[in-house]
Amino acid sequence: MWLFINHRDIYHPKAGGAEQVLYEILKRFPINTYWLSEKVKGKPSYEQLDNIKFIRKGGKVSLHLYSPLYAKKAEVVVDSVAHAVPFFSYLVNKNAIALVHHVHQQVVKYELNPILAELVKTAEKRLKSYKHLISVSNTTKQDLIKLGIESEKIQVIYNGIDHEKFYPGVKSDVPMIFWIGRMMKYKNPLDIIEIKRKTKSKVKFVVAGTGELSEEFKILANKEGIKYLGRISEKEKVKLLQSSWMILSTSFIEGWGMTIVEANACGTPALGYNTGSIPEVIKPEKNGFLVNYKDFEMAAKIIDYISEDENIMKELSNSSYISSLQYDWNKTSKQYFDYIVSAVK
Repeated sequence: MWLFINHRDIYHPKAGGAEQVLYEILKRFPINTYWLSEKVKGKPSYEQLDNIKFIRKGGKVSLHLYSPLYAKKAEVVVDSVAHAVPFFSYLVNKNAIALVHHVHQQVVKYELNPILAELVKTAEKRLKSYKHLISVSNTTKQDLIKLGIESEKIQVIYNGIDHEKFYPGVKSDVPMIFWIGRMMKYKNPLDIIEIKRKTKSKVKFVVAGTGELSEEFKILANKEGIKYLGRISEKEKVKLLQSSWMILSTSFIEGWGMTIVEANACGTPALGYNTGSIPEVIKPEKNGFLVNYKDFEMAAKIIDYISEDENIMKELSNSSYISSLQYDWNKTSKQYFDYIVSAVK
């Protein structure tokens, strides 16, 4: 069997980008696969969706105890490392591959206490023990090389997009800026407040997502006139991406700007910080704009620029959509399948 291990599956209440990536890839494989993850309340221990068989065992920590038991029985095992700590399947299976969504060495200090952060950073460095690794961007590949991993071990495969789901729609009458993501410190949702305060044009800010900063953000958003929606459905997300004039990304680091590509596919340009993989995704004045990290003044000026002339927005909307066409889940899934086959020969 081909086994994929990821902390969460798509039904987990905290499922995010990594889970969606894995699902989009696996459901297009020409074979059945197994997905091992944490238990989900109200869901059975075993379940099948499309060609994927879900196995749910343990919790956030104990899943690491179950994973080697299943990994050693698999023909191929792919450890999806979405939360820094690998599953160490290479210890029990010679055909173990690590899928790295992004490197957390600079992120953990924002989310964990100093002692735990050092432990997690040390564990993440063990990625160099895998013989084969898949990186979702060249930026992440370079971060892996900094951990001491040989370049030839790492295969870069970009994430895709479902163009039947994400496509251009009707823009809002009043310029709207949209932010969506987990309310985590390293994603800097509070920067939205600072940027709005410096924006001079008449713009509507809409924010979606939940997380540890949700309550703090909700209070500030109400004071600043920002519409905070909390958790939204996929259908609502698509509509907001289509109607927005621009999507805002404030993350300190991202392994891949998934929401940026989704926005581009909906004909919406992006504004992001010149950090992590974001410059790999955003090509200035083609599918968005880049500003220096936490340059609120310049971010506000760009929002004013696009909001004051609908023709500029329309031109960027068209070029953003064209930019998104290079990404496709069918292409990405085939690249994964072919790479795994060649890696374990």
